[in-house]
Amino acid sequence: MPINFLVTGGAGFIGSAVIRELILNSENFVVNVDKLTYAGNLESLDSVEHCERYTFEKADICDAASIKRIFEEYQPDVVMHLAAESHVDRSIDGPADFIQTNLVGTSVLLETAREYLKMLHVNKPKKAAGFRFHHVSTDEVYGDLGVDDLFTEKTPYAPSSPYSASKAGADHLVRAWQRTFGLPTIITNCSNNYGPYHFPEKLIPLMILNALEDKPLTIYGDGQQVRDWLYVEDHARALIKVATDGGIGETYNIGGHNEKTNLDVVVTLCDLLQELAPSERCYRDLITFVADRPGHDLRYAIDASKIERELGWAPQETFKTGLKKTVQWYLDNREWLRRVQDGSYRGERLGTGA
Repeated sequence: MPINFLVTGGAGFIGSAVIRELILNSENFVVNVDKLTYAGNLESLDSVEHCERYTFEKADICDAASIKRIFEEYQPDVVMHLAAESHVDRSIDGPADFIQTNLVGTSVLLETAREYLKMLHVNKPKKAAGFRFHHVSTDEVYGDLGVDDLFTEKTPYAPSSPYSASKAGADHLVRAWQRTFGLPTIITNCSNNYGPYHFPEKLIPLMILNALEDKPLTIYGDGQQVRDWLYVEDHARALIKVATDGGIGETYNIGGHNEKTNLDVVVTLCDLLQELAPSERCYRDLITFVADRPGHDLRYAIDASKIERELGWAPQETFKTGLKKTVQWYLDNREWLRRVQDGSYRGERLGTGA
């Protein structure tokens, strides 16, 4: 039977990929709840906006009355909570927004879901039995990692930035509502995502944007910070698998098996751009090293063996294939980039407030 999904943050980078996957590759219904902040972009949902199984509701997850109305009106079977302030540099410049959205907003959703589930138990016990609340988090809650270690679902939390601290707090709230109130929750923690429709404040889209405009490709510190890279459409498939088949009360780490230094990522991007959009000036010559970000974690790496073993998910894209698709998408969608630049962000460095 088709499932009613309520996706928060569905106009964002990962949320829109989830909705495209749900609408284009299943018979499920989706209501997209998004505040449409600077990073929310409904253009990323052009391919599904006219589908009768898709609905958009502009709402702030901190607005309890609006969220209650949406739950009552759309009667979700699964809540996929992706709405979040998510950029470390912005959290350095303005932590308060991160506390409000990531902590207060999550608590509003949890309480609304708890009251909604009480109603279902009385009026629709079969529907109540299948209800799930899936909270989407990040590997950054685990903090810095040693040279040879991997983050597992049992790794202690040690967040370093206001962003990761706010996400860690939200994770704790979700676990508390599961243990104290019996809310059927699941948590996922993912590695760095990349792919189409990514707001160009993050490393990969920002480097593509700056390279195309012949601007410096600024790398923090020595560029040796290591991240595991996950193609966003692989992540979307993993999230849907967890939301429908994951165990209640479980946590699943989702990674792409692609550990790369930031410098390696930028050099690879330069070489791909030289292949796909040749320039008389070598893109590598634009690489510029700048002062490091305050509190910058050195390495993240995910052990994704649990989700592979228990749910049968594995990434379909390698870093090479995923990155080439990503670069080509940005080359084919330069008007989208220009429209983003005309909005609230023009590629300036953020996070220098510390």
